[in-house]
Amino acid sequence: MRRVSRIAAAGVATAALAVSATACGGTSSDAAGSKNDGKSKGVAIAYDVGGKGDQSFNDAATAGMDKAAKDLKIGKKAVEPNDGESDADKAQRLTQLAKQGYNPVIGVGYAYAPAVKEVSAKFPKVTFGIVDDETVKAKNVADLVFSEQEASYLAGVTAAKTTKSKTVGFVGGVDVPLIHKFEAGFTQGVKDTNPKVKVVKQYLTEKAEDGGFTSPDKGKTAAQGQIEDGADVVYHAAGLSGQGVIEAAAAKKVWAIGVDSDQYKQDALAKYKKYILTSATKDVAGSVYNLAKSVVDGNAEGGVVRADLKSGGVALADSNPEFKKNADLQAALKKAEEGITSGKIKVKATP
Repeated sequence: MRRVSRIAAAGVATAALAVSATACGGTSSDAAGSKNDGKSKGVAIAYDVGGKGDQSFNDAATAGMDKAAKDLKIGKKAVEPNDGESDADKAQRLTQLAKQGYNPVIGVGYAYAPAVKEVSAKFPKVTFGIVDDETVKAKNVADLVFSEQEASYLAGVTAAKTTKSKTVGFVGGVDVPLIHKFEAGFTQGVKDTNPKVKVVKQYLTEKAEDGGFTSPDKGKTAAQGQIEDGADVVYHAAGLSGQGVIEAAAAKKVWAIGVDSDQYKQDALAKYKKYILTSATKDVAGSVYNLAKSVVDGNAEGGVVRADLKSGGVALADSNPEFKKNADLQAALKKAEEGITSGKIKVKATP
């Protein structure tokens, strides 16, 4: 049973990116050109809220970029977002990267959809990627999406088999359709495993700009409340805010389930790792790497590129020995994974 996502195989980021602020955030020492003829200077990524160092979503994209730069011997560049920025700011950022000769140019996060749609039309010879959105339809845009609900279902099975209090928690960063997929899969996995287990749920904010993905303090407070309500396993889909969820779980010596990257292995979370049971991963690193490679190989194509449990694009990490040695849990997960990949289990994408 394959449970370790290819994020781990892609490796962690090994090169620090030199950061200097520009008008629209990020790193830059390159002079912008007037056009891009499609010849690649390397791979560029524009971070989602939380930026580099979130130990989750953005860091997975960084790992893919770093691996591509090393293996394919190409340049790389990453730019940070600014607080409260507009779609126009994002479009300016992508335009600068395209003008500077980067190809592909990848927006990390669904918030880049309007900007990718606008800028990709101006640079038809450049391949653009967008992670977690499939609304942009263009020949030079790759929509890099995931079946997060499937890995979340396995997280739900894990929670239901692990809880002693018969109460588990879910903390979502922002109340949006993408995070609803995590909630839906998790809840279904719990209820299919043990209908008597209660799932308490909380979203941190309604809008991303209010800090739902970037506020560990909000995550910590939400998790503390769920633990006080009896939850002894808490799953988060909250980006950087999830660090607070994990901290709260560790403080009360209950289990946390991480997201996106294998958070048991994250250096910044090392002091809490004993309480990180597993993580529902998605191979953002692999998606970034594969798109960069397709440009280098000359066969880049637009359209939806979906990663799911069957392809190994989403998975459940098994780094924690406590997780691996639970034979009853492992048997339940194997059965659930076989059911999902065969189509026998249909995992809902909405609560």
